[in-house]
Amino acid sequence: MTTTTALHDLHAQLGASFTDFGGWDMPLKYGSELAEHRAVRESAGIFDLSHMGEVRVTGADAAAFLDFALLAKYSIVKVGRAKYGLILDASGGVRDDLITYRLADDEFLVVPNAGNAPAVAEALVARAEEFTSQRVPGADVTVTDESADTSLVAVQGPRSEAVVRTVAREADQQGIEELGYYGWMTAGLATASGEVEVLLARTGYTGEDGFEIYLGNADAQPVWEALVAGAQGAGIELTPCGLASRDSLRLEAGMPLYGNEITLETTPADIGMGKMAANALKREHLFAREAIEKQVESEPARRLVGLVSDGRRAARAGSSVLVDGQEVGTVTSGQPSPTLGHPVALAFLDREHAEPGTELEVDIRGKSHPFRVTETPFYKRA
Repeated sequence: MTTTTALHDLHAQLGASFTDFGGWDMPLKYGSELAEHRAVRESAGIFDLSHMGEVRVTGADAAAFLDFALLAKYSIVKVGRAKYGLILDASGGVRDDLITYRLADDEFLVVPNAGNAPAVAEALVARAEEFTSQRVPGADVTVTDESADTSLVAVQGPRSEAVVRTVAREADQQGIEELGYYGWMTAGLATASGEVEVLLARTGYTGEDGFEIYLGNADAQPVWEALVAGAQGAGIELTPCGLASRDSLRLEAGMPLYGNEITLETTPADIGMGKMAANALKREHLFAREAIEKQVESEPARRLVGLVSDGRRAARAGSSVLVDGQEVGTVTSGQPSPTLGHPVALAFLDREHAEPGTELEVDIRGKSHPFRVTETPFYKRA
């Protein structure tokens, strides 16, 4: 049985094709996924991301607890800012990658990926119990899973700020203009049913400027409709976008996807976050310390890299990467880049073949096709 978001009926009215994603019935596309992709690169797209999780962590010791429970260091994050990080399991494998917002000195919002949200919430509850009973007895920490009550709407693209400002109250206009990447603010958005106060974050997963809007389920459709109407009134193209274009956008931006580039078998060093793991060992309290110490002692056998080709055939997830006929890696994500006009891919390669410029081949349906290792992201916005 799949779960639906508060916007599901609206998507159906817009003619969306749906797909199961992490147990959620989500819009895959509304028409042409290529048109949706290009709309985000050229103007703006609007996404329903309400399948993502939201876990609130509060208490005087919330920052110290997150420093223990997660890999990144959150006690140094300023109020009004967010930080990307990882949550590991006891063996040091990556359970999820996530964004955490510091809402106040004693309050954080942790945002895990859709399919992992319940497991991440459960892990944080269990780790809070360990932290308050064994690590820092009597510590003040409360973990609350708010995923079921929270919706998330994203506006992404070079015109995204202009779209959001069409519905933002006057007092918030300057704050939105000045809001930096990975910053957040509370904002009032005008809808047909009245003003809605939201958490507005300048974050995203597309490689473009953009905003993610956290709000209650009951306000999701009024805010969506207000954004669409505001863009129309301002003459801005705002296109509903599904998960297909979200995937092609994130791949061009070189961003990993849980289940493709990141799994429980992935270590932080595999995805270029070995330094974060090494720095975490400086803390007094750290979950999975022994596993992280073992990882840091040696170089990872493989690295996540970008691949490009001048040919027409795109590598797909699971394709073997070859050097002199010998397998040296595996593609995790790949497709033709709509923006760049040639195939791009992410792959795990043996370390000795992972340097940019390395020429190699990818087995695509039994035939070898030339690719080369390149730096990521593949696409960078102007």
